[in-house]
Amino acid sequence: MRIGRPNSAANKTRVVVLTADSVFEQSARTTFGASAQIDLRVVSGTLAAVDEKLDVTGATVVVIDLDAGDAELQALQRLMVRAGWPPVVVVTQAFDENVARTLLQMRVADFLVKPVSPVELVRACARVAKGPAGSEATEAQIYTFLPAVGGAGVTTLAVQTAMLLLNSGQRVRSSTCLVDLDFQHGAVADYLDLEPRLDLGEIEGRPERLDRQLLEVMLSHHSSGLAVIAAPNRPAEMRSFDPDMVTRLLDLVSTNFDYVVFDMPRTWFSWTDSVLLGSNKLFVVSETTVPGLRHAKQLVAAIKERMGDGPKPQVIVNRFQQRMFSSGLRRADLEQTLGDSFAAAIPNHYNLVREAIDRGVPLDEVKPGNKITQQLKKLVLPQAAAKVAPQPAPLLKKLKFSLAR
Repeated sequence: MRIGRPNSAANKTRVVVLTADSVFEQSARTTFGASAQIDLRVVSGTLAAVDEKLDVTGATVVVIDLDAGDAELQALQRLMVRAGWPPVVVVTQAFDENVARTLLQMRVADFLVKPVSPVELVRACARVAKGPAGSEATEAQIYTFLPAVGGAGVTTLAVQTAMLLLNSGQRVRSSTCLVDLDFQHGAVADYLDLEPRLDLGEIEGRPERLDRQLLEVMLSHHSSGLAVIAAPNRPAEMRSFDPDMVTRLLDLVSTNFDYVVFDMPRTWFSWTDSVLLGSNKLFVVSETTVPGLRHAKQLVAAIKERMGDGPKPQVIVNRFQQRMFSSGLRRADLEQTLGDSFAAAIPNHYNLVREAIDRGVPLDEVKPGNKITQQLKKLVLPQAAAKVAPQPAPLLKKLKFSLAR
């Protein structure tokens, strides 16, 4: 629940900026002073010094220039607890994986790293600002699939889940994006017979260039209406991408779609924590083998230790086949081994999956009502049906136009 919503009587967008940096203060004054529709209030000093004296009543968005030390982060935590509304955008000079994780756990609306250009600051505020009628911004539901072992069938399950979510709307299709985060060996584009269009080299040096227009250029579109983000394979390269670039990409995707499905690589990168923390549903995928179940159980324990109060991982056991009088693993074995983290067992239909992959189509197009799709529906659609998609928030259009002149 959000409290302290802005009063629309003045028909102005109120921005509160707190900073101890005179250069950033001047930049903020110049940036937001370009529009008569912006009511700017600048508070000088550090958040730790101002703390509970910072008045954000009636604000549309709050910008905090933060020195990411312990005292400042503790003060920010108190602010986030005290003021569920308005959304907070953090600007910081020091940035690393621990800072990113802390800010995500605090549920700040967005964070930027200095130097921050005026347009970049406006876009961040525009993404999180709420309209004068108090409408809520669209918040994507994020489904993440993480392999416990190689070859567990993660991509197949991610593709089928995305297709189910795409068609989960009662009257119109829900906007859905499938993101292949395996930048080295990703297979999503191949499974759907699409050309991967994400050019990481284009945005790696200047991630601030990534906006909705550039994202649209880098999206691939399946005939079903599913949007796909995938990069061309680079099997001979082992690269580690800037976590800020990946975070910006994922933030942009999550603000422009109703549902987002992530196909994760098995390797743990510096940005993996951020993706997992932002997920609504986190599925660990294992094959039906004893080593696979062991790896899944170990991965679940590791995620719980790292994520703390983050999303609880659930295990999907793929290609499960139980025959009478067989000595293989039974469902009772899966439940006993995985405990309350066991989510579902997906039946093994190799020929069906192979044909769908070769044709670049969803499983239901090959065989409507197949058992794999039916099992995924039980797992995924109850959560999707419970989601009510509010209207997207209006942006700070007038300020953007004035900056563009």
